[in-house]
Amino acid sequence: MTDRCTPRARAWTLPLALVLAAGAAQAQVLKDPQWQAWLDAGKSAELARAAQARVKAQPEDDQAAVALALAAVDDNDAQRLEAALPALQACVDKRPQAICSYALGRVYGQQAMAASVFKMPGLASKTKEQFVKAVELDPALYEARVGLTQFYLMAPGFAGGSVPKARELAADVQARQPDQARLLRALLAMNDQDWAGAERELSAIKPGDDRTVARELRGSWMRLGFEFVSQKNLPKAKGIFEALQRDHPGQAVGPYGLGRVLHEMGQADEAVKALERARTLEGAERLPIDHRLGQALLAKGDKAGARVALERFVQNRRANPRNVEDARKLLAGLA
Repeated sequence: MTDRCTPRARAWTLPLALVLAAGAAQAQVLKDPQWQAWLDAGKSAELARAAQARVKAQPEDDQAAVALALAAVDDNDAQRLEAALPALQACVDKRPQAICSYALGRVYGQQAMAASVFKMPGLASKTKEQFVKAVELDPALYEARVGLTQFYLMAPGFAGGSVPKARELAADVQARQPDQARLLRALLAMNDQDWAGAERELSAIKPGDDRTVARELRGSWMRLGFEFVSQKNLPKAKGIFEALQRDHPGQAVGPYGLGRVLHEMGQADEAVKALERARTLEGAERLPIDHRLGQALLAKGDKAGARVALERFVQNRRANPRNVEDARKLLAGLA
């Protein structure tokens, strides 16, 4: 749960912030519409409860195995990640399906993030293997294709990284899924730090009713917006987040990003309003909103409010450790 794209040296540990929704014309990760909606919204507790109940009634249900695995990935729960492996492996071995290989790749990738330098290469190799298999089994499963693309871009060569192979994945879908190809090319452009090129690719995309493209497009604009924040190009970033807020009023990403920009601009009161709004919208669980809200409240002199927000944030099990460390430092300063 970070604010911007990570550099290659750190990113090859695969914090795959992937798109998980799928449109009617695309392969779906989860067949149950309610389960898919929970997955899209980051409501992992609801998803895990429903999947666990299914497993009790149908121990070999592959959809339940995938749901439990992705919920564990979302929560970054090491024990549940390990527990998800046997059922996913059984699906991959006995009933090969793209979604099982995709979910298994996600689990291995998440485990790689916390692994020692000795175990990480092996987990990275398993991640790549499963994403490759998922793409082979279902070329239309965009989640697997973008996961493999990110792997090729983020992993060093000795671990299987390959920019040419990433480019091939984008070229492979150009004819049948041009907007997905543009999304992948935007990812390639951001990897090359070609921000103008990424913006051109994203601006050309018209997702229509394709929920997969719409969700990934929103995430790509978010990443680009935070890149402009890091470059201190605040007017450019502000325009992106204002557009996200306008075009996706029910999503947290627009007001969250806008709050970050307003805070950087020294507009603490307006930043607090935007961040408070973001807390109430879909996707808030996946963003470090309370950390940034605490900072904005401190900037306007509201120490009591900042303490509440920061204490709430450090209890968030999804929080990025770096954000938590900074939040703890801010809390220590309020003691």
